[in-house]
Amino acid sequence: MKRRRIHPARTSVDASVAVRIVAGIGTPHLADGFLAAMQQVLPLTFCTVFALGASGRVVTVSTASNYGDAAALTSERYIENRFDLLDPNMVWLSARKLPKQPQLWLSHQRAEEVADPAYRAACYGDVGIRERSSVLLLLPGGQRAAVSFYRSLALPEFDESDFGLIAAHGALLAEATAAHSRGLVGAASSQQSVGVRPIEPRLLVLTVREREVIGHLLAGRTAKQAARALGVELSTVRTHQYRAFRRLGIGTLKALLLELGGR
Repeated sequence: MKRRRIHPARTSVDASVAVRIVAGIGTPHLADGFLAAMQQVLPLTFCTVFALGASGRVVTVSTASNYGDAAALTSERYIENRFDLLDPNMVWLSARKLPKQPQLWLSHQRAEEVADPAYRAACYGDVGIRERSSVLLLLPGGQRAAVSFYRSLALPEFDESDFGLIAAHGALLAEATAAHSRGLVGAASSQQSVGVRPIEPRLLVLTVREREVIGHLLAGRTAKQAARALGVELSTVRTHQYRAFRRLGIGTLKALLLELGGR
């Protein structure tokens, strides 16, 4: 599998996974949250988040690693050497015809498939990475993003069950990335008439605890279950829930699930 379309599933994701995915929105720790969340369901080594503007230039980068700052240093080399011009994900996203509705894709790349030796060494060989699997987001306004998960040589190769797990969480990962990236958010706000969901930019105004509550609701939990998981009173969860609803401009849980979760 090189690249295939993701059609968001209607099944709920685990509450703790959803919470970690959304908790880093608007903070320097977006990729840390993604990596911690997805490591709950499959073994991974690195996570990188690259968001591009309509020009194709990288405008947002977030990284996380099991090994100190290895992912951050690798991404610095990536940007400095303009490896985005050689990266199949970025080249494909830049060349892709703009869709009428947001699209999600899943891609996979092994180290030995990278033709350029400098790119292969910097992003794979020098840091012991075997392969990556990525969720690719393409919005009607031309905004593009890639959330990539990497496995080192110490881990087994990705298989179909791993791809299925990443795809199942793809919609929420893409929502969080789109909300986090100010470049995407600004453009998304002006693209509401062509299918970009207007709830995305407003996620930036939620507090961390409000995002945690939203994560539990996205994962199919009730307010009472969320309160139990967070170790707070039900009334506290209700307060955060309805404050978040007001900020998001919605009135019901059903509206939240429809707009934010794609259900």
